[in-house]
Amino acid sequence: MREMLKKVVSEALNTIGISTPSVVIEHPAELSHGDYATGAALQYAKQAGIAPRALAEKIVAALGIVEGVSKVDIAGPGFINFHLAPATLAASIEEARKEDMLVLQSLGDGGWGANKNLAGKKIMVEYTDPNPFKEFHIGHLMSNAIGESISRLVQFSGAEVKRANYQGDVGPHVAKCIWGMEQDMEQVASILHTSSVSERPAALLGAWYARGTHAYDTDEKVKKVIDEINAIVYKIIEGQPSGDKREVLISNMYKAGRELSLAHFEELYEILGTKFDYYFFESATAPKGLEIVRAHPEVFEQSDGAVVYKGEKVGLHTRVFITSKGLPTYETKELGLAELKAETWECDTSITITAHEQAGYFAVVVAAMKEVMPDIAKKITHVSHGMMRFAEGKMSSRTGNVITGESLLTDLTEAAQERAKESRADNAETLAQNVAVAAIKYQILKQGSGKDIIFDRERALSLEGDSGPYLQYAHARTQQVLEKAKEQNVAAKTDSGAEPNEVAHLLHRFPEVVENATTLMEPHVLTNYLIVLAAAFNSWYGREQILDGSTSSPHKVALTDAVRRTLKNGLWILGIPAPEKM
Repeated sequence: MREMLKKVVSEALNTIGISTPSVVIEHPAELSHGDYATGAALQYAKQAGIAPRALAEKIVAALGIVEGVSKVDIAGPGFINFHLAPATLAASIEEARKEDMLVLQSLGDGGWGANKNLAGKKIMVEYTDPNPFKEFHIGHLMSNAIGESISRLVQFSGAEVKRANYQGDVGPHVAKCIWGMEQDMEQVASILHTSSVSERPAALLGAWYARGTHAYDTDEKVKKVIDEINAIVYKIIEGQPSGDKREVLISNMYKAGRELSLAHFEELYEILGTKFDYYFFESATAPKGLEIVRAHPEVFEQSDGAVVYKGEKVGLHTRVFITSKGLPTYETKELGLAELKAETWECDTSITITAHEQAGYFAVVVAAMKEVMPDIAKKITHVSHGMMRFAEGKMSSRTGNVITGESLLTDLTEAAQERAKESRADNAETLAQNVAVAAIKYQILKQGSGKDIIFDRERALSLEGDSGPYLQYAHARTQQVLEKAKEQNVAAKTDSGAEPNEVAHLLHRFPEVVENATTLMEPHVLTNYLIVLAAAFNSWYGREQILDGSTSSPHKVALTDAVRRTLKNGLWILGIPAPEKM
């Protein structure tokens, strides 16, 4: 409809003497002003040599009858508004109800709101990227929510998508954790010999890492030992261990800690609704990156014993790629990752999700990459996200610990459990977990990816609006209406002559909203739409008796069904579960 309106307005301008005009069609802020609007008359009034409103009148006269539009009017200084015909909106309701989104994980055809704009494209999305030997942090949670939603947006647009996860299984953080393990050998022994621990793995590894970090920062002797452990770990992953007893022990601790971390991360991915196609590790990218850097001395220069890339030549800054000790930095590993990704799966676009604070670092890496592997560099797209802050003004959980991504998920699940027990849900525990996921993901996805987020626990769990659980509740309410309609033998039937309400007008916009969110790679475009749709439906539900026994009930049931499917598909794209009972 938007494209058709662009075409007819352009043709109308041509008849008036405006050649090859560029016409913008938008949705008015107020539905009372129509479904679509254009400011073309204001844009071309000077060129036409008449007042904007006079030009608007000429455009409207030249338009004649516009298919699917019941009324065209002029507002203010010359805005042209288009009001869709009831039959057009009824057709959208029918389209929404045609086919439920049953197998979106292998989406190729259909699904209400889907499009084929990216059909034939192969897109890899890398996100989450937690580090073994450390806890799953808030930043990993944000990257996961944004990356999963972007993956689903491009998948919903017909692309073949592969999800990738890049994890730091080597580096100083690993050495710090292993040193901490050495101070707690009784617990380590239980891991090595029985594969069991008395605490959850994330907390145990986190405690060891914290102990090692503190010692590294405060004790020069320990710092030296940890640096030695770091070098030993690199020797181990390069297949060059000496066979020394301590090296064997470090190797065993490294393998055990890595396996514990990765297994625990998988549990979190399942809760969050993410399944990765590829896992990449720094232990594999480091050797590749070193080869690339050393093969290009004309790009990477020696500086005080280290190897650097001088980004000033492209308006950036200098960064170290190989330390004076001969160890690869994150930058070098990033080059190796890019090459490994290209070898693993040839794609058209490679999207990387990172925190905004890494934007400067990433820009230098891409600049270097353009010089040494230009074909790979041109495929890379970087999406950054802000930081999460808390409305309470503190970064600790209810138990007094520093908030991690996992502890936030646990806290919200526990907070939702009492309410879940009183719900209609068949499984209160699953519902509580789904509500917690919705609470977190909605707060992350409701605004632009690059902005910081103020997380308010009470608002996040609220059923009163502007929250993920509110969207879930609206979806569950539509499901309940449909169940009652079935019990009363009221079959849904769209009436093309029925006077459309606000809900019907909003439903029509869903495919365009999805398309726009995908083009911008901004899930918040969809999130904001869904909250407006849910609010409109709840308002209509509150003042309208849907199953009133009248001849209009079948149409109202059809509209409710269309809302259900729109919310369900929209929530799926956001990676938010859509419970049927709440």
